Amino acid sequence: MSGADGDTFPGRIGRTIAESEPWWPAKPKRPETAPNILIVLYDDVGFSDFGCYGSTIATPTIDRLAAEGLRYTGFHTTAMCSTTRAALLTGRNHHSVGVGSLANFDSGYPGYRGKISKHAGTLAEMLRGHGYRNYMLGKWHVTPLTETGSTGPFDGWPLGRGFDRFYGFMDAETDQYAPELVRDNSHIDPPGTFETGYHLTADLVDQAITFLSGHIAEKPDMPWFTMLSFGACHAPHQAPFDLIRSYDAMFEGGWDAERDRRLAKQIEMGIVPQGTKLPARNDMVKPWDAHSDDERRVFTRLQSAYAAMLDHSDRHLTRLVTFLETAGVRDDTIIIVMSDNGASQEGGPLGFVNAMGPYNGRKEVMAEKLARIDDIGGPDTHTNFPWGWAMAANTPCKRYKQNTHGGGIRDPFVISWPKRLGRSDSDEGGGLRHQFAHVSDLLPTVLDIVGLDAPDEIDGIAQMPVEGESFAASLTDADAPSRSKAQYFEMFGHRGIWQDGWKAVAYHPPGTPFDDDVWELYHLDADFSEHDDLAGAEPERLKAMIADWWAQAEAHKVLPLDDRFAPRFAENAERNQGARTRFEFHAGMGHLPTEVCPDIRGRSYTITADVEIGDTPPTGILLAHGDATSGYALYIDGGHLVHVANIGGEKATVRSERPVPPGTTALGLRAGLSDTGIGYELLIDGEAAGAAQSPHTFGPFISWSGLDIGRDRSSPVGDYDAPFTFTGTLKRVTVDLKPRGVPLDGEAIGRAEMARQ
Repeated sequence: MSGADGDTFPGRIGRTIAESEPWWPAKPKRPETAPNILIVLYDDVGFSDFGCYGSTIATPTIDRLAAEGLRYTGFHTTAMCSTTRAALLTGRNHHSVGVGSLANFDSGYPGYRGKISKHAGTLAEMLRGHGYRNYMLGKWHVTPLTETGSTGPFDGWPLGRGFDRFYGFMDAETDQYAPELVRDNSHIDPPGTFETGYHLTADLVDQAITFLSGHIAEKPDMPWFTMLSFGACHAPHQAPFDLIRSYDAMFEGGWDAERDRRLAKQIEMGIVPQGTKLPARNDMVKPWDAHSDDERRVFTRLQSAYAAMLDHSDRHLTRLVTFLETAGVRDDTIIIVMSDNGASQEGGPLGFVNAMGPYNGRKEVMAEKLARIDDIGGPDTHTNFPWGWAMAANTPCKRYKQNTHGGGIRDPFVISWPKRLGRSDSDEGGGLRHQFAHVSDLLPTVLDIVGLDAPDEIDGIAQMPVEGESFAASLTDADAPSRSKAQYFEMFGHRGIWQDGWKAVAYHPPGTPFDDDVWELYHLDADFSEHDDLAGAEPERLKAMIADWWAQAEAHKVLPLDDRFAPRFAENAERNQGARTRFEFHAGMGHLPTEVCPDIRGRSYTITADVEIGDTPPTGILLAHGDATSGYALYIDGGHLVHVANIGGEKATVRSERPVPPGTTALGLRAGLSDTGIGYELLIDGEAAGAAQSPHTFGPFISWSGLDIGRDRSSPVGDYDAPFTFTGTLKRVTVDLKPRGVPLDGEAIGRAEMARQ
């Protein structure tokens, strides 16, 4: 074709070039104001934990961002991680988009599917249509975990929801030294180990810099949105040992003194008003002085691990901010630092050094905790701090993550944008904003800043209205009003509603009638810490707010209320694999996340490995599921077949009575459940080769690390050095499950799963 007017265009029969629409995709229209956007999302960090919110934990990078920008004191989340992420990403209430509680289960009701509806587009999907590139790093956890294997489906993964690149983990938590890593849509090995100095926080920042440096090299004029969701400070609390120990002196005075110290600092900073009172200690939290010397020593170290993990992450955040400065893009980059919910109550009254044992019914007594005090924060621990320290983290708010009182939903929120908000040379500077805001308000705020409207459809799918309300006006106007409409809260039956500076809230004891819940009433504008219950003084106001809560619940798919922890978790566990009882793993298989692995809980089973054994005895892993804190493995060591079951660090090991002879074609294990525990029998070509009995079984829980054949990726289940790759020929491993001999303990599963969130 010549390109002259009137030439017929190939494929456009009967039309000319002049008449034809372009055959190439139109470039996305870039908004006039297109700053870069970096959201740094912390996990389980309490209201007072950043230095700029009253803590003595070292967070100089976050404090500097606050000094350059703004701190919000009335920012609220949804009390849990999956739910806050769903609301943040979509600008809608979490029930409205189908993530009423956890991504770990689907109850079938519209508000509780565990996956963000396609009718609720994400911020990444909206920005992509206007010329942004989008990068996601760290924790995702808004996809059902049964959909996180190598076959997907991938429509709920980050690349299926608007992000162009992903490097992180899909689950609620992961080991910081041996994470369950995913790059884009593929599971990958961690690039290092504890022994080589690896830590996930550093890796995430490395990858963020890699993504952004490549972006700047290739598309310097194209804006970007990056979401960096640290594993910090979700359990396991893991950080360098020297950093952990450096905090002991800071916290040896205990949680009561720490609460007093933080409140005084918050009042001095203007974070909370003069006259703010500390609520009484949370239920079942003892005074610090009521604990023994040994208990206080362990509790101090557990808090030090938490503090060090936060400090460690701030040090690496420094590298990312410095990179933005060096690259010349810092001034026009909006940086937001926030937490997804309040500090966690899952550590219980005494905390854990390795929670994996207690989740399977193996007690961790104080003497054991004390004996392992110097292991806290290391690669074979799954540490979490006790209630008292979580209470201190949430100062001056009451209760914790999961709850709809302030300790669960009132969180730090820092925003810095030098081009609009200016800079400060003082770490004590920065503005304060006391307006109420909700995490669902963040998306409309960003769209407001960028000058975009939420689309009516995305990829041909009609979109539900955005439910959040922009607080962009407050960026430059300290007196801008709070949101105009009420905001409800609900999590596991705990309920709340904010309206015009007032809050009605009800704590729901699990298993009790919802009608028996006691509603409290607080005037938050005058009572930051929910100290003075005005339910008796303002009964008509409370009655109206409760009625409004029910109306909001009906409108946003909150109903039916469901606090059935045990049945919900047990039902989902049974539904996951249904009647399937046979799993075949062939050589070459990649890593399997734990949710798609054989469910050996509460049942007998056999493992059979098809092998070729030559004259030289091989060594290495046949099958391994789990990590150094919990799991099981079948392997050859020193010519003998070995099986280990590791429950919270207590290992039941059986070694074959005779070596594996040349010519062997089948190696296996027969596990038989009984009233007294479980028996393990090793098999060489079908013949018994050794046996052992253990009182501990995998009841509610196996591991949050996945399964491999022919190797143990990075954190060894047994007493060997990972990856302990099999040196012989492994053709296939088969796992055959017997009918479940013991019903799943839904309550125990629920406790373990809640700690996982």
